[in-house]
Amino acid sequence: MMETLARIEETLQSVLALTEAPGAPPRLVAAMRHAVFPGGARIRPQLCLAVAAACGDDNPELSDAAAAAVELLHCASLVHDDLPCFDDAPTRRGRPSVHSAFGERLAVLAGDGLIVLAFQALGVASARMPARAARVLASVARGVGVPYGITAGQAWECEPRVALSDYQRAKTGALFAAATCAGAEAAGVDGQAWIALGEWLGEAYQVADDIRDVLADPALLGKPTGRDAALGRPSSAAEHGLEGAVQHFDRLVACAMEAVPPCRGTNALRALVRAEAERLVPAHWCPDVARTLAPLAVAAAAAPAGAAARRSRAASTAG
Repeated sequence: MMETLARIEETLQSVLALTEAPGAPPRLVAAMRHAVFPGGARIRPQLCLAVAAACGDDNPELSDAAAAAVELLHCASLVHDDLPCFDDAPTRRGRPSVHSAFGERLAVLAGDGLIVLAFQALGVASARMPARAARVLASVARGVGVPYGITAGQAWECEPRVALSDYQRAKTGALFAAATCAGAEAAGVDGQAWIALGEWLGEAYQVADDIRDVLADPALLGKPTGRDAALGRPSSAAEHGLEGAVQHFDRLVACAMEAVPPCRGTNALRALVRAEAERLVPAHWCPDVARTLAPLAVAAAAAPAGAAARRSRAASTAG
């Protein structure tokens, strides 16, 4: 894993260096770099490279570019998601968010710049196998666009009604599906067989994010918690309750494990999924779920009959 992470960081550094030519606006360049380094778990590019390796990885320049593009698009989405018009988040990854550090105008432009840079990276790597690179580019573009990419996912927050599964599939699942599909296609393999893995794992990530928004320590998470409830956003924790959300997360992880196509890297990919599942929703959080739900049992006695019955069931499930 350390080798893969080093490969990802080296590629991202090389791609960001494209922005640092003489005459470039220095604060915009700094804002873009602030958005990318230091990174989070880098799970999307890890997944992209793991799939490429499982499929032979005979064009590492293209698979590196695909992994970097997916991560840059993810970072761009975080910059825009943190803006005052959406989450108004003061921190990200334990540091000031881009708009907090550089101002709202530069944050908008930094996010835009990272989107363009992602496709520039793919363009630079396309010379050796242009037909293959074109398929990778199309898969990545689908993951960020409309109707089902992360742009659409963010836009669902602006609609009066949304199905939770549609929201989660677009906001998070789409870029994971792009990562798995692009990883396979960078290695010359049909990416369709790999989409399901990305979709299941992406939806699991969004459910985990909903759970972490309730349970995680903001200092450890590196960003504010309680935002879903404060902003009235769709959330698995709100729709299913914490216990139900954890159970749903476990089901999605199991589906992701089963969705790994037969290949020489099956065991490594399943190990990556298991490790990420434990990192996102650690087993020791289960008692925290019970403690969080316990007050519901106390409140149930004073609640109307129907609500009391529902809360009693939730409390008994948590136990």
